[in-house]
Amino acid sequence: MIYSAFRSRILLLLLLLLAAPRLFAQGPPFQTDDPVPVDLHHYEFYIFGGLDGTPVALAPTGPALEFNWGAVPNLQLHAILPLGASVPLNNPVYAPAGAGPITFGLTDMELGAKWGFLKQTPHRPQIGTFPMLELPTGDATKGLGVGKTWYKLPLWIERDWGKWTADGGAGYQLVKQTGLRSFPYGGFLLKKELSESIELAGELFAHGREGVAAAQTGSSAMIDLGGYYHFKNPDHQLLFAYGHSVAGQTENYAYLGLYWTWGKGEKNPAAPASAKDGFE
Repeated sequence: MIYSAFRSRILLLLLLLLAAPRLFAQGPPFQTDDPVPVDLHHYEFYIFGGLDGTPVALAPTGPALEFNWGAVPNLQLHAILPLGASVPLNNPVYAPAGAGPITFGLTDMELGAKWGFLKQTPHRPQIGTFPMLELPTGDATKGLGVGKTWYKLPLWIERDWGKWTADGGAGYQLVKQTGLRSFPYGGFLLKKELSESIELAGELFAHGREGVAAAQTGSSAMIDLGGYYHFKNPDHQLLFAYGHSVAGQTENYAYLGLYWTWGKGEKNPAAPASAKDGFE
């Protein structure tokens, strides 16, 4: 009884205070990613939490840890270790989807490698890919994972000019599991540096139907707004975003995280990958 009440309080706290994407969301704090790897011999670390929800179910994630490493030139290694919850809303309209008890625990771990194979110049954009695999570390019987390894295969493009950055691209999420389905996704993001402390951005992001075992039983297109607050130490940042669907299934998206970067050698102005300059 005491444990149940404690677990309920923890879940409520996650829902109210944290904000993070489901795991195919890739470019903190946004769902659209970029093709710019972490600089060679540099590192990025995030601690974040969040929520993605539909009328079928809520999928809070957090606390979660993300680590990125510039292992070799133009190649970044990536890992996310997340805790999360499954919160079915038990709405009979969507049965048998979205039914069951609330659960909390370790969800599927994410590993990936971002390769910026074509660098940005004054005459062409940066182009790269960020394939990922999701390891079945979560308990699928409790709705905390897929139960099998699944994959994300995207292609991203970036162009910078002055204080503006545009990112866009598309990918395919490959899932082979009963109740779930493979689907396409894609997005476009536009960001502006307003000052040394603040960058703001907006994105349009869309995905296909994810299956009756997911909260996202239908396709959806969302508009998300958010940005980056740079502390006095530019290596430390606060990342935030919130979005809502404008077409398709009703969906809410949110992210809140803290970011640190460090490394050896000549140091570029610190920023999450989505804010980095990709010129040669």
